[in-house]
Amino acid sequence: MASLKVLRRRIRSVTSTQQITKAMEMVAAAKLRRAQARALSMRPYAAKLTGMLESLAAVARERELPLFEPREVRTTALVVVTSDRGLCGGYNTNLFRAVEDRLREAADLRPAAGASPAGAPAASAGKAGAHGAGLPRLVVVVVGRKGREYARRRGWPLLGEFGELGADATVETARAIAGDLLRRFESREVDKVEILYTRFFSALRRRVTCDTFLPIGAEPSAGRAAPPGDVILEPGLEAIFEALLPRFAGARMLAALADARASEEGARMTAMGAATENAGELLETLVLQRNRLRQLMITREILDIVGGAEALR
Repeated sequence: MASLKVLRRRIRSVTSTQQITKAMEMVAAAKLRRAQARALSMRPYAAKLTGMLESLAAVARERELPLFEPREVRTTALVVVTSDRGLCGGYNTNLFRAVEDRLREAADLRPAAGASPAGAPAASAGKAGAHGAGLPRLVVVVVGRKGREYARRRGWPLLGEFGELGADATVETARAIAGDLLRRFESREVDKVEILYTRFFSALRRRVTCDTFLPIGAEPSAGRAAPPGDVILEPGLEAIFEALLPRFAGARMLAALADARASEEGARMTAMGAATENAGELLETLVLQRNRLRQLMITREILDIVGGAEALR
């Protein structure tokens, strides 16, 4: 059994930890209210803008606009939105697991280096296995410091990095990420862009979600009615898309970042609440052990006194 001094030291340590986790829980709850309001306010605008562009996708494909062009998918860019800080339970772990599953699935679809596809020469097969020529390839764009650190440790095929989002994702940050993705898609460096983030439903309910970002209209929203056959556009298709596409990209990315931020604070509040409860249970156990040890020491002292008194008689 631990000594009384050790138990008192552990009780002080657990008490300090409990105070810290309780304070972090309260701070996370305050930040969650602000992040939740921001995430919920962003959704209607992003959804309306996305629906408007999806309804014009058929017309845009007739004009062969690159952002609406359906292609053979050779390279997919997966944008992973993680947190900058830890102590948020399994928030980042769930995202990392989803990315690892996607990378493993992509690796299973690709032959090993040097393996020759049916009817292909061995030399060309080695190049295809190493660089993915003619084969589906998955590259990762990480957003957030935790994702960047994990991706470097695990050796993910990184296409880009965006770290240190700050307390709240800003419009400038969302536009910078979206602009980089638009440029890579238009230059045919990637053929499809997906966003992997944690969608916020409530403080206790979150879900890892993967949405298609580009091309626009590749996966229309469920339940959306098809547009009429002849659509009159004023002042013109090019002018409309020139105004809407930057807004769409920024708004869609900002909505995903806001959802991820609210989910992060909800996960942190839940994790710190559980840590506070665990610290309280551990504190009760330590106090009980301390009281038992003190009682045992007092009993021994009384027995020593009684024994000495009996000896003097």
